[in-house]
Amino acid sequence: MVGSVDRQQLRSGGRVHFAEGAPDRVIGSGRATELVDALLAAIAPRGRVLLVPPDFTRLHSGAGELAALLYRRLVGSVEVAVLPALGTHAPMTPRELAVMFPGIPATAFHVHDWRRELTTLGEVPADFVREVSRGRLNQPIRCELASLVVEGGWDRILSIGQLVPHEVVGIAGHDKNLFVGTGGKDVIDRTHFLGAVTGMESILGRAITPVRDVLLFMAARFTKNLPVTHLMTVRTRERDGTMLTRGLFAGEGPACFFAGAELARTCNVRLVNEPIRKAVVYLDPEEYRSTWLGNKAVYRTRMALADGGELLILAPGVARFGEDPGIDRLIRRHGYRGTPPTLRAVATDPELADSLSAAAHLVHGSSEGRFRVTYAAGGLTADELASVGYEATDLATMLRRYDPERLLPGPNRLADGEEIFFVPNPAVGLWSTRGRCA
Repeated sequence: MVGSVDRQQLRSGGRVHFAEGAPDRVIGSGRATELVDALLAAIAPRGRVLLVPPDFTRLHSGAGELAALLYRRLVGSVEVAVLPALGTHAPMTPRELAVMFPGIPATAFHVHDWRRELTTLGEVPADFVREVSRGRLNQPIRCELASLVVEGGWDRILSIGQLVPHEVVGIAGHDKNLFVGTGGKDVIDRTHFLGAVTGMESILGRAITPVRDVLLFMAARFTKNLPVTHLMTVRTRERDGTMLTRGLFAGEGPACFFAGAELARTCNVRLVNEPIRKAVVYLDPEEYRSTWLGNKAVYRTRMALADGGELLILAPGVARFGEDPGIDRLIRRHGYRGTPPTLRAVATDPELADSLSAAAHLVHGSSEGRFRVTYAAGGLTADELASVGYEATDLATMLRRYDPERLLPGPNRLADGEEIFFVPNPAVGLWSTRGRCA
């Protein structure tokens, strides 16, 4: 029960193998290899090893290169399998696997199914959830993980990911990679809904959040016997588009997460002095094919956008709303209307009430009426976009005017004097005014 749970104790302890990084530090492939070799020497994996990296939606995390490095170091001496942490996302294609994990054969990969092939480990009690949410949610959260993770007989599970601002958990990575990335429907639904009802602006870019405490509870109570080691990057995107690794952190337990969280916040929260009147966000068609993924453009910029401003999303690859037919149907039915309409819909639509991660997504994808969201999408019609609450514009016209190859990240002034703020990839940071990200 709540009275027996010390949240501060949940956030402490564990072993840190290394915590290296700084805002002005660059960790190249040579140093990363040295650190990975030192980690393998310390944990001495033998027998069977499972690598759990993120999926293609985290292409720029650096986790793919680390997974490939670990595979090269381990294969031949131990049995190695790879389970990308898909969460609710569509399975990776053979091409995506080859691009993100060079050198790892297709036969090494397994596919996570978030609706089936799960093992239930326990339940976070409703009173704990009620306490961390300050009464906003009073439901238990079931801890389910992929059966492959729990019952695979692994001598070591290496969870590989990136510490980066996230709209649900505050800073992604660490336990989220396992409990959400390889978790079941209940934990995905209810943690996302917990984050939504708590309020995204109070979560984004913060290490200590209600969802983080729930995940720490799960780790302490249900998976302490699983041999999990975390390996996490902190990355930045430079103005020329180059991705640099600023930090690498590894360990068991929560200490390694908190060792890197502040660096992630420092490196990836981009503060603007004045609210942005017009932001233009580009979604790479290789990475973003749905608004489910593409609405990072909304999540990651809305704390920087001015009331009455505009967010223009250039989305040549976006051709659907959800990553699966069921969620796509719910998005089309209810649209991105904001928190009160979504909560009313949860109360009246049993299908949405049974898919709380979709409800959370509808909240996160709304501007809450503060600014306009305009999509220039390659595969969705103007009528489809209008039906979910967005404005629409012609993609080809917008790509000519706002050429992502010519714009620089941050403020730009066009030839006719229009001023915009350009974000080439919303997944690599969080943009906010100083007042909204204290």
